[in-house]
Amino acid sequence: MKNNYLKTLLLFFAAGIFFIGINSCSTTEMKEEAPIIGKADLKLESDIMTPEVLWSFGRLGDVQVSPDGKTLLYGVSYYSKEQNKSNRELFTLPAEGGIVTQITKTVGGEYNAIWSVDGSKIYFLAAAKKGNGLQIFSMNLDGSNRMQISNEPEGITNIKLAPNGEKILFTCEIKVDDIVKDIYPDLPMADAKLYDDIMYRHWDVWEDGYYSHVFVADIVNGKVKNSKDVMEGEPFESPLKPFGGIEEITWSPDSKTVAYTCKKLKGKEYSLSTNSDVYLYNLETGETTNFTEGMPGYDWQPLYSPDGTKLAWLSMARAGFEADKQRLFIADLETGKKKDYSENFDHSPFSMQWTNDSKSIYFVAGVFATHQIHKIDLETGEINAITEGMHDYHSVAIAGDQLIGTKVSMVKPQEIYAVNAESGEETELSFENKHILDQLTMPTVEKRFVKTTDGKEMLTWVVLPPKFDANKKYPAILFCEGGPQSPLSQFWSYRWNFSIMASNDYVVVAPNRRGVLTMGQEWTDQISKDNSGQAMKDLLSAIDEVKKEPYIDEENIGAVGASFGGFSVYWLAGNHKKRFKAFIAHCGVFNSEMEFMTTEEMFFDTWEKGGAPWEKNNKVAMKSYAGSPDKFVQNWDTPILVIHGGKDFRIPYTQGMAAFNSARLLDVKARFLYFPEENHWVLTPQNGILWQRTFFDWLDQHLKE
Repeated sequence: MKNNYLKTLLLFFAAGIFFIGINSCSTTEMKEEAPIIGKADLKLESDIMTPEVLWSFGRLGDVQVSPDGKTLLYGVSYYSKEQNKSNRELFTLPAEGGIVTQITKTVGGEYNAIWSVDGSKIYFLAAAKKGNGLQIFSMNLDGSNRMQISNEPEGITNIKLAPNGEKILFTCEIKVDDIVKDIYPDLPMADAKLYDDIMYRHWDVWEDGYYSHVFVADIVNGKVKNSKDVMEGEPFESPLKPFGGIEEITWSPDSKTVAYTCKKLKGKEYSLSTNSDVYLYNLETGETTNFTEGMPGYDWQPLYSPDGTKLAWLSMARAGFEADKQRLFIADLETGKKKDYSENFDHSPFSMQWTNDSKSIYFVAGVFATHQIHKIDLETGEINAITEGMHDYHSVAIAGDQLIGTKVSMVKPQEIYAVNAESGEETELSFENKHILDQLTMPTVEKRFVKTTDGKEMLTWVVLPPKFDANKKYPAILFCEGGPQSPLSQFWSYRWNFSIMASNDYVVVAPNRRGVLTMGQEWTDQISKDNSGQAMKDLLSAIDEVKKEPYIDEENIGAVGASFGGFSVYWLAGNHKKRFKAFIAHCGVFNSEMEFMTTEEMFFDTWEKGGAPWEKNNKVAMKSYAGSPDKFVQNWDTPILVIHGGKDFRIPYTQGMAAFNSARLLDVKARFLYFPEENHWVLTPQNGILWQRTFFDWLDQHLKE
């Protein structure tokens, strides 16, 4: 249900391939005789997308521009159905376009690749041969002279080179707190966890006494030496869990200071707060200062200007609200003055990039269900959009006199583009998935506006099947967005993929209902404390309007969604008045009171519901809990597929159990798809393909037969 905008974007946009790759590949010693997972050389039997084809796309990301601006370094993750895992390889490409060169071909995969300061070498993370997790490696630009240069006992998770090239920072998990076996060493085989406070598990892991800390180290004769824990002894983490990455940590241009993001709270305080801060660690003195002290919401993604006179970062104003507007703050380091440069910009920047003269910043922001590259001039404060169109840019970087960005749409996975900084003209560079896309007939995406019950114009995506015939009638799917504050933009997903839904001959109706991001903060705010109110009316308005089209079979319509979308499906199941013939809910909230008491980030439900379920005199909270889907379960009369992951600690799997059990006790046809080892998402190939097959089998049974 909870889906913080920036954190989620970071996972899928910048760091997603890195983290997904690590989770999917063993970090122990790799056997080189095992098959290497690489680019799929597919000859398709049909021009219609299937689950197997979807999982054959290369997942490109983490583009790094060389110091001279002439070459791009990036990674691509490939997935194997047979091996049920992924592998990630590194590639280079001229920034002006041209021949792609694969520079690694290994079993274990390479992650977080960066350039050396002079551009002569590449540093990256890979599995150590001795089995102590991921370590730092270096190699030449052609992949030769590959060497392991670090040997940290706990393994390494992120790296960033100092501007002077003499130091490197990295993150790794360090033991800080005692666990059962430390407290009772005479019980080494005791299998238990012992806690004195909440926040004892997060996303998909139980707290185990380890915390991600920032380290700085010297590079001596090509080796990582003299590592120092910047956060020594602190029971806090950087980057932030669960989705934070290297974008939350940075060097000053003089290589003397490390700025990092941290939420220095524990237990109950941690679970109830969004108050992270930007901390500055001085390498010479060893002192740490809280640079954003007194700013109550999320403060993160610090980025020094090239001349070292300014520090930019992203900040949310309201404590406890993870979907607040992300403000672009910049501080003058000489005067100490801090200013919100996005005060008159009603959208949330991310993926910032200073210009070389330190006078402007490029960034990406979600604007009206798309994500576009923008530029802010610090002298005038003027913000201008560089790109436009039906697409989502995920990142922006500077390469000489042009910009480099990664872009997706609902009908195309991520590729690298060169962008003219003045005109916004785009040129595709990477073509990673052209060999597959050229064999497919893709759907058509239309944008339309639907009038809501309170008189608003709601942007709604309508995705039409390949080879669409307006004279035919198609079953339709109402897609219920998650979050509840997340963008329903031109995203490309490997599970909730509109192209594969439409390719199975369904018309997809995806409304930007109240609460979604990119429509301005007022629109976003209107779902808080009203989860089952206007947002649900918006969903029904969208399907009621679009189903009037002559090509939609209004007798065969389903509703699907995950997280808050699952909440929406459960709620609709009790309030739809025969509109739908099938439902699918993935990892949704069924009983809001129980979810409040079993989730981990308590600040989320405290904000969204307006308080705790035991606050009987709190009228706002009581109204929120009265709208919980379980309050209407007695009205369920329509087949429902329930999907949940066993390692989903955000919305525990017992929510799915409760919904499924209730359906069957009411003699409603239901199916329960449970993944013991998956979390809020489904990340492994065979589980992902099973998910797609079960999804379409259920819809086909009830909407086509």
